[in-house]
Amino acid sequence: MEWRRLTQPEEPAFGRAMALYEASFPRHEQRLPDEQRAVLSHPEYHFTQLFDGAEFVGLLLYWEAEDFRYVEHFCVRPELRGRRYGAKALEELGRDGKTVVLEIDPPVDDIARRRQGFYQRCGFAVNPYPHVHPPYRPEYPGHELVVLSSPRALTPAEYGAFACYLSAVVMA
Repeated sequence: MEWRRLTQPEEPAFGRAMALYEASFPRHEQRLPDEQRAVLSHPEYHFTQLFDGAEFVGLLLYWEAEDFRYVEHFCVRPELRGRRYGAKALEELGRDGKTVVLEIDPPVDDIARRRQGFYQRCGFAVNPYPHVHPPYRPEYPGHELVVLSSPRALTPAEYGAFACYLSAVVMA
């Protein structure tokens, strides 16, 4: 699997990547388009396109903090799901042993339960900390999410560092 980082909104592939982003996440979980363009140049932000040969497979949008990687958005094209692209990308992201943190919707329906099962099969642990993701858009409130981490659950101090980074850097 090849990873290609986008850093400029003028890059030709940005439109295709944003179309998948917008189709894959509910509006309240998306950055405004201008904010997405602006954050591309942040040195810790990785807007990564995933490829299998020449085929565009999906997106892995993550932040490289000092002590962990935070997966802000992750998606595989719907017609390519079930081919292990997601599992392979997560495996590569955590290959060096650095902690990987991500959030999912609470497992209250079949889709959310399947999503949690997928991440747990990929080695992620459910963390017990109550967590509300700050709103991306002013018309929406923050939303409750479950924090997962790999290769193990976070300590209270590690969760605190993640929550601080989320508020102070990711959502700044």
